[in-house]
Amino acid sequence: MTTTQDHLATDRSVRRYERIDDLLPDVDNPTPLVRAHTTNALELYLKLEWLNPFGSIKDRTAAYLLAGMDETGKLDQHELVEPSSGNTAIALAALAALRDTKLTVTIPDGVPEEKKILLRMLGAEVWATPDDLCPVDHPKDGAIALARSLAASEGGNKYAMPNQYENPDNVKAHYETTGPEIWRQTEGRVRVFLAGFGTCGTITGVGRFLKEQDPEIRVVAIEPQRGHRLPGLKSFAEASEPGILDRSVVDEVIRVDDEPAYAETKRIWREEGLMVGPSTGAIVHAANQLSDEGIAAGVSPDSGLKYTSYFAELLGDEGLPG
Repeated sequence: MTTTQDHLATDRSVRRYERIDDLLPDVDNPTPLVRAHTTNALELYLKLEWLNPFGSIKDRTAAYLLAGMDETGKLDQHELVEPSSGNTAIALAALAALRDTKLTVTIPDGVPEEKKILLRMLGAEVWATPDDLCPVDHPKDGAIALARSLAASEGGNKYAMPNQYENPDNVKAHYETTGPEIWRQTEGRVRVFLAGFGTCGTITGVGRFLKEQDPEIRVVAIEPQRGHRLPGLKSFAEASEPGILDRSVVDEVIRVDDEPAYAETKRIWREEGLMVGPSTGAIVHAANQLSDEGIAAGVSPDSGLKYTSYFAELLGDEGLPG
């Protein structure tokens, strides 16, 4: 029989935890930085956010969104509804499961099946959403429109919506954790920070923190082209800008096509053994376009294990090496 004296409490020094959410990162428990190859003078380090407990940088966002809602009482006797391209929803679903809260996710039709399966395994209700729910000027915002409609249904009494695109707690998560981690891990020597346009919590929060430490640090945003297949990234030619985006911290925007992003992703797997997702390939490709020198930090938001169906198409006639 186990007694109180036998109980093993969480102890990060020996990597022992009571619950999976105890693994969420902070300055004293950061995700790793790993050097990546570039073709220019940049010394690029990727922050491997796929080593977070639920598999992406959105673990930070989801935890802060729910904490903020708890503080304001917005979660009291409500179910959750949230639009997502997958990663925030997966983290929310895992955290919701821990608290026995129901989650409904509205997700774009084109998101890889792997993500939809993960969400259902975590108990979320998944509504795949066609893009044509939205006005012509923002054809990629269908999932957001549906989530807002659900949140407003039944007099707003059933669902609470974290609203990652508008909620300042998304920015706060990266201002208080990701940014300080990068500053500490690079010993304050980082000169360039790269992240994709998505919900824009990462680039706003990290960019704001780093520029407060040194205004000369350059913040570079990666934006895909219209009609892209880079999940998690947004082209503002077809989607509205999130309300939390602070363009004053962005020094340069580099637009990346799918083909070089996927080519770089495959190179990273085969030459560096880093099983990254395609948005990481886009970020490394963008880093290679820069004339800057010195240390750069780029976000590697998630792993490629959520995109194997996409990669099967990429390999084509080459097939899977056996």
